Amino acid sequence: MIYAYIVLALIVLWLILAYNGLVRTRNRTQEAYSDIDVQLKRRYDLIPNLVESVKGYMAHEAGVFEKVTRARSQAMQATGMAKAGAEDALSGALKSLFAVAENYPQLKANENFLDLQNQLTDTEDKIQAARRFYNGMVRDLNTKIQVFPTNLFASMLGFKAMDFFGNLTDAEKAPVAVKF
Repeated sequence: MIYAYIVLALIVLWLILAYNGLVRTRNRTQEAYSDIDVQLKRRYDLIPNLVESVKGYMAHEAGVFEKVTRARSQAMQATGMAKAGAEDALSGALKSLFAVAENYPQLKANENFLDLQNQLTDTEDKIQAARRFYNGMVRDLNTKIQVFPTNLFASMLGFKAMDFFGNLTDAEKAPVAVKF
């Protein structure tokens, strides 16, 4: 009889530990997604300054500015996993802006532009790190939800697998070219 209580106590202890592990991992995953948002906000704030600093030099390149502005707006409005696709479109628009900017030597020497370029490069690196961290946390959470024996009760307790932040194509994986 005592063995039955010990076994029951061990099962209850395991359930508590497994549940707490799932909650901890889900919370870390949500925090990681929030970290991506923080870096994206920083990028959104840098882009208008960057566009303004190059407008004077590239007055006849209005299509590039419109593309960047439209992509920024769409990325800011996107939610959930659609955000990953919108962010990829914004990165592509920024690549176009920097490619066109290479044709303007005075712009490449502009101190304000160089500072914004460095800040944007730093932000892009932080976004990639935040995406990797988030995707690692999603992997851990999804694994915990799917492996035996946790999978027996995870869905009953409301735990759902989460989506990774964007599966990029080879073209999208290329870094934003910001070197002059």
